[in-house]
Amino acid sequence: QVTPRREWLDGHVVLARRRASPRFRRIETFSPRNHVHVFRIEKLEDIDAEFREWLAEAYAVGEQKHLAKE
Repeated sequence: QVTPRREWLDGHVVLARRRASPRFRRIETFSPRNHVHVFRIEKLEDIDAEFREWLAEAYAVGEQKHLAKE
């Protein structure tokens, strides 16, 4: 999810684990496999390899691939 603002983009990804990064503004846990990681993109350089890893992991969660590991 991304919300455009005048000077930046606010957004979040849902991951199956808590992923530590100083770039997350906060992490909310809703269940053992649902952790909302809130971020802010302020410049184009913020969309880097780490950010793309978050998106790939969140996409896999959306496809429920994290459940197939059990």
